[in-house]
Formats: sequence, C-alpha cells, structure tokens
Amino acid sequence: MKALFLIFHGFEAHNGISKKILYQVEGLKQNNIEVMLSYLLIDKNGFHKRMVNDRIIENYGKGLFAKIKKRICYDKLKSYILKEQINLLYVRHDLNANPFLVSFFKSIKDNNINIILEIPTYPYDNEFIHASWKDRLQNYIDKLYRNSLSKTLYRIVTFTNFSQIWGIQTINISNGIDFNAVKLKSNNKTNIDELNLIGVADIHAWHGYDRVIRGMINYYKYNRDIKVYFHIVGNGIEQVINDLKQITRDNNLSEFVKFYGPKSGLELDLLFDFADFGIASLARHRSNIVNIKTLKNREYAARGIPFIYSEIDSDFENMPYVLKAPANEESIDICRIIDFYSRLNMTAKEIRESIYHLSWKNQMKIIIETPINS
Repeated sequence: MKALFLIFHGFEAHNGISKKILYQVEGLKQNNIEVMLSYLLIDKNGFHKRMVNDRIIENYGKGLFAKIKKRICYDKLKSYILKEQINLLYVRHDLNANPFLVSFFKSIKDNNINIILEIPTYPYDNEFIHASWKDRLQNYIDKLYRNSLSKTLYRIVTFTNFSQIWGIQTINISNGIDFNAVKLKSNNKTNIDELNLIGVADIHAWHGYDRVIRGMINYYKYNRDIKVYFHIVGNGIEQVINDLKQITRDNNLSEFVKFYGPKSGLELDLLFDFADFGIASLARHRSNIVNIKTLKNREYAARGIPFIYSEIDSDFENMPYVLKAPANEESIDICRIIDFYSRLNMTAKEIRESIYHLSWKNQMKIIIETPINS
C-alpha cells in the first residue's frame, strides 16, 4: 500500500503535535506501508510552500495572497497523488472543512482513493467559545461544510469511544508512543522532602493548570514540611498562560510555580529527570469531553512518572500509578497527591513497561487493517 499523510501546517521541534505526526508516519512504515508526508513550509525568504517529504509540490509565493492560496489550492497536490498512484490519503483534520477542501476530497474519492480523516479531539466546537474572532469564523465555516466533507470519507479516526462521527464509521485507536524517542526518567526518588509536579503542554484552558495552582494556594496556607513545586513547560494560549502567572503572583507563589516556556530534547529530558509527578488534563469538561485518549497521558507513562488526570481514558483507568481527579472546578488536593505518591511502589521502568502495547506501530496497524477487514 502507498499512502500520503496530509497535514495543513508545518513543524516545530518542541511541539508535541509535530512529534506525534512523525511518530505516526514511522508507525505506518513499520507496518510496511510506503508513506509520504505532505506539509506546509515557510522558508527563510518568506515563501509559502506545499511539500511532500523534501520535495516542493507548489510554491504559493509570499504575503497575504500566499496565505490564502495555500488553504484553497490543491490541484498540484492532486496531480502528485494521481501520478504517484497513492492508495490511501490519511488526513489530520485542522478544523478546516471548506468548499475548496470538499472539492479536493471529492476529486480524490472519484479516483477510487480511500480518504481517512483523523480528528485529534472530538467534540471540539466548545473549544472555540472564548477563541479569537478569526478562530470562531474558521469553526463556523467548518460547521457549514463538515457534512459535505464527511460524504467523501472512508473512515474517521478518533481517540474517543464514538462509533460514528458525522454519520461516518470510526476507527477507534489510542494515542501511541515511539519508545525510541521518549527517554525513561533516570531519577527514582527514595524519600519525600519535596515534590516536583510537572505539566508539559501546548497550554489551553482544558489543561486545568489553574486547579493545581489554586490547590497550592490552599496547601501553603499552612506551614508545610514538604515543599511542593509546579513546573509548567510549554507555550499555548497567551491569555490562559497570563492568567496562570497572575494567579501565581497574586498569591505569592512565584517561588513554587515556575514557567519555562517550550522545551525539547536534552532540556526537556532533564526537567523530567527532576520531576516526580505529572499533571495531565484536569479540565476537559470545559470542552464537554468525557472520553479521550490523550497523548500526554502516554508520554508521562513512557517517561516513567505517575500522573493525575480527570477525563476517562480506558487505557489508564485501572493503572496503579494514576490518580484520578474529579471532572469539575474544585481545587486539586495537594495533600492527596503527596499521600498517593508516598504510597506508590513502582519504578519508572515498571510504569513504562505497562504501556508497551501502545506503540505507534500497533496503533497504526489498527488503521491500515480496517480497509482490508471491513
């Protein structure tokens, strides 16, 4: 089988989504799929380009016209797909259903090429309630055309338990892990005199980091023998991050809540070696999401650190190194985390080994076998 993995953005070294896409491509290759990756690139001179691997498929030029053109022009990409005799078009949805994309997908389907659309988060409309006008407009257009888009699809890949989305049968998988790319935590703490919490994310309101900070406000109202620190790593929504910093300053917690910005490679590895306990999503309820299999839960487990989350993730619900938080707006009970961590009797290696079945090779295998077995 010959596949094209299509995305509508570029890559950043520290970005978890960028890493995930590359891991998925590698997972397909490990299943003997010949796969090409098509993405957008802005070169050092400001030219917008559609790429397939290292090959330029189309140069859209510079400026505003180029920004528009790369979102609506797909003829050269279609020609490439037909010339290369692609059998499967795998698309990561960018909330960008529009008449131009619908037309492109329809022409691909008319050439007997299966289209599988991955929706990273579903449902997602509530994520736009407090978004910028530009993002809300994009979501509005997506709502108008998603039904037409769905008629061109073979299947939809989801990390939820939905059996159908937009009337299309789903392929249910978990977010996976490339174990070769995720370093195991090297430091196992034997005594607790301080506890270092870590949250690594492209920070949005649904991560609920404010719940942790409010929990630390309550915790430090008293004289505590165990010092608790919260290390927040990553960029994200500027207003959300500014609000977190404001809460921290207003409550004199700057000594205990640290903001690092985006980190990757050795810098990120060192932060994880230092960390004791992971903070995953604590407010998916703000987006009306109950069931989801997030990438972050798997990354924490692969690193070998215990963690807390509030959604339902069937891969982790009964894991002894997971602490569940209620899916509400209550402050996180820091004493509960300390007690849980102090009772945990698992090494980093044992935590990591518990999710070996969640490799990207195994998850992508589910996808490529579906067209054969359906």
